[in-house]
Amino acid sequence: MKSRITAWLCVLTLAAGLSVAPPVLAETDTAYTLPDIIALSLTRHPSVASAEGVVDQRVGQRVAAGAYPNPSFSGAGGHGILRDGGRQDLLAAAQQRLELSEYNVSIGQPLEWPAKRAARKSAAEAALAGSSFGLVETRLNLTTDVKVAFFDLLLALRDLELSKQNVTIVEDVRRIVGVRVRLGEAPQFDLIKADVEVLKANQAVTRAENTVRVNRVILDTLTGGALGSTYQVRGDFLIYPGGLNTEQLVARAATEHPAVLRLQKFVEQADRSIEFQRQNRVPNLTVNGSYFREIGREAYVAGFTVPTPLWYQQQGEIAASLGAKRTEEAELLRTRNELFRQVNQFYQEAQTAQKLIEVLEKGLLKQAEEALRIAKFSFQQGAASLLEVLDAQRVQRQILFDYAEARYQLSVALSRLERAVGGTL
Repeated sequence: MKSRITAWLCVLTLAAGLSVAPPVLAETDTAYTLPDIIALSLTRHPSVASAEGVVDQRVGQRVAAGAYPNPSFSGAGGHGILRDGGRQDLLAAAQQRLELSEYNVSIGQPLEWPAKRAARKSAAEAALAGSSFGLVETRLNLTTDVKVAFFDLLLALRDLELSKQNVTIVEDVRRIVGVRVRLGEAPQFDLIKADVEVLKANQAVTRAENTVRVNRVILDTLTGGALGSTYQVRGDFLIYPGGLNTEQLVARAATEHPAVLRLQKFVEQADRSIEFQRQNRVPNLTVNGSYFREIGREAYVAGFTVPTPLWYQQQGEIAASLGAKRTEEAELLRTRNELFRQVNQFYQEAQTAQKLIEVLEKGLLKQAEEALRIAKFSFQQGAASLLEVLDAQRVQRQILFDYAEARYQLSVALSRLERAVGGTL
C-alpha cells in the first residue's frame, strides 16, 4: 500500500513537471513558468497542508488502534490495632504485639478479545490509506486549478496584446483620416468616427488590463501569495496529444483515480468497523491479583472480572456502521459516474477546440491578415473607405482572439481531462 501511494505521488510530480526542490523566485525575477508556479502552490497552498494534517491524524489513530490496554494498580495502607472488649486484660498486656501497619496492593490487567483488536487495527489502516490517497487527490485538484488559472492569465495577456495592437492600427488610421480632412479629401464625419474608434480601442485596453490584474491575483492566491504583485509568466498553451481513447481513459479513471482509491479504502474502513462492532459484543476479561496484610492475616488473592452483555449487544453501533458502509458505497458509485461524465465531456471539448484550431490555422488566420493588409494599403491609396478598413481590422482581431481562445479552451479541457483521469494523458 505504501509503495502504491508513493507511486501516485511520483506520477503527480512528473505530471506537473516539477523539480525536487521547488524554485523560490523573488518579485524582481523576470518570469515564472507553469512548473514553477505548480511547485510553489504544492508547497504553500493551505489545502495541501490540511490534507497532510489529516494523514498525520490517521497515523496517530493507527498507533492508538494497535495499543494494548494499560494495567491498573491500586493500594491502601494504615495503622491497625486489634480491639476485643471482652478481654481488656489481655489487650493491655500485649499492646505491642497487637499493633502493626496494615496494607494491601492490587493489580488488574484487561485482556482484549484478539479479533476485536485486529478489526480496529484494520479499520485504522484503511483510514490511513484513504487519507493518503486524499492527499494525492488534493495535489491533483490543486495542480489542475493552477493550470487553469495560468491559462486564464495567458489568454488575458493575449487579449491585452491584441487590444494594444488594435490601438496602434486605429491610431494610424485616425492620423490618415486627419490628414485627409485637413486637405478636404474626406468629410469631418470620418474624423469623428475615427476618434470614436480610438476611444473604443483604448477602453478595450483598459478592460483587458483589469482582467490581467484580476487573473494575476487569482494565480498568486493559489500559491499562497508567493508570486507577489508584479510577477510575470512565461509559457504557452498546451498542444493536443495524439492517441487519446475514451474507453481507455474511462477504464483508467475507474481503477486508478485517487478519488476512487480513497473511497474504496473508506468502504473497507466501514467494513472493518462493522466487524469491530460485532466483535465488540465479546467483553474484555480483566485479570486481578491482590496481596493483603492485616493483623492476624496475610493473603494472596487472584480473580477476574467479565462484564455480562445480557441486555445490550452493540445493536445500535452495528446498525450505524452498516449505514456508514452503504453511504460510502453510494459515494463511490456517484464518484465513478461523475468521473465517467467528466472524461467524456472534456474529451469532446478538447476535440472540438482542436478542430477549430485546425480550421483557423489552415486558412482563416492568413486570410484575415492578408485582407487587413490589402484594406490598409487601399485606404492609404484612397481606393478603400474608412469603414472597410475598420471592418477588416475587426475581423482580423476577432479571428486572432478566436484562435487564442480556442487554444485556451483546448488547454483547459486537457487539464481537466487529466484531473478526471487521475494523471497525465
